[in-house]
Amino acid sequence: MAQYSLGDAIKLYLNQSRIKGSIQALQIEDVWEAVMGKTIARYTDNLKVINKTLFITTNVAPLKQELLYQKEKIKLRINEALGEKVIEDIVIQ
Repeated sequence: MAQYSLGDAIKLYLNQSRIKGSIQALQIEDVWEAVMGKTIARYTDNLKVINKTLFITTNVAPLKQELLYQKEKIKLRINEALGEKVIEDIVIQ
């Protein structure tokens, strides 16, 4: 029987679990203001992760446009802040 640390066992479980996206969304919400700034964080309504795709919801049209232009930068910043490649694509809603 292989021996794992508790942290490794939890990571292994989360990688195979359906709640992985929810956990990642919570991690992103924790760093969202630091990564994007207070103004953008204030006007983004919802963050959701499904199959390594980050869904960002906002009702502010100019912000949607700005986020569309910044998709690659956002992806790099979030992955860097979390220390692993969590996000592969971003959808602005």
